[in-house]
Amino acid sequence: MQGISVNGVILNVALDGPEDAPAIVFSNSLGTDYRVWDPLLPHLPPGWRRIRYDKRGHGLSSLPAEDWSIEDLADDLDALMAHLGVGTAVIVGLSVGGLIAQALAKRNPGRVRALILCDTAARIGTEQMWNDRIAAVEAGGIAALTDATMERWFTPAFRGDAPRLEPWRNMMLRTSAAGYLTTCRAIRDADYRAEAAQIAVPALAVCGEADGSTPPALVRQTAELIPGCRFELIANAGHIPCVEQPAVLGKLMSDFIASL
Repeated sequence: MQGISVNGVILNVALDGPEDAPAIVFSNSLGTDYRVWDPLLPHLPPGWRRIRYDKRGHGLSSLPAEDWSIEDLADDLDALMAHLGVGTAVIVGLSVGGLIAQALAKRNPGRVRALILCDTAARIGTEQMWNDRIAAVEAGGIAALTDATMERWFTPAFRGDAPRLEPWRNMMLRTSAAGYLTTCRAIRDADYRAEAAQIAVPALAVCGEADGSTPPALVRQTAELIPGCRFELIANAGHIPCVEQPAVLGKLMSDFIASL
């Protein structure tokens, strides 16, 4: 890992693969850090440069005092790619990471070679839902949401295996409450449904069949808004298929990447 300064924040970044290879950039979900992609890495095609990072307010990255938007998070990603000398990349976004990927495609489409949208949508949730979640964290901290979140993230079989579940539960619990809250507000205010039809790069949308955060119907609706976007459902997975079904997700991604 290493810290890279962009837009006045320090992003914690992990780099793998040859610097001159084509790049895949991973943007992760609310309440996680870049380690959420670790189970997936062995199932991805060799010969690619893989870039993972903690968005601001998460993991080991900076926590600015001011609020930020999804557009700010997309600008962080844009600046990170520029710093690393990456002109264009396959952008993989999980949940809020998928919103960041869509915002990058809107703000600087030349950066995006292709999109892989994992368990995400052009519009996630409702204003009231996010306001209720924000109020719950303000009143009781992230612990007030953790058990319900695990039910949305993972299937009952996964949750019943404590040694598998506990690291991911701890990852959420140890997320900065301030970073979590500000990102909730950013998600609440983001809506890319009107822009989805303007996405002009190859796109793949995937969703765990038991996803309780961005249900399959919602992800499919977003896929239908994006010209030529393929939709795939992943069995025996909730909101975080890169953890629960990494081999299946890796095969879908590898086949898609091979088609580019």
